[in-house]
Amino acid sequence: MVVIRLARGGAKKRPFYSIVAADKRNRRDGRFIERVGFYNPFGSGAEQGLVINAERLQYWTQNGAQVSPTVARLIKQAGKAAA
Repeated sequence: MVVIRLARGGAKKRPFYSIVAADKRNRRDGRFIERVGFYNPFGSGAEQGLVINAERLQYWTQNGAQVSPTVARLIKQAGKAAA
């Protein structure tokens, strides 16, 4: 099954997360199919904190991908910011 989840990157104590579509059996930070966006919890000033490609996200969800609870919360947060 394909799941849309966060993959952690960045330095120690400075996390940076990629929002990826990946096979559920692969590791969290391992192989993924496509990068759908990113989330930077420490983004401040001119840095963007959350970017999601809505078109690709919709494509994956229409084709049966499950969204993790954390990514679902971020999608909801991005929707409020856009409105």
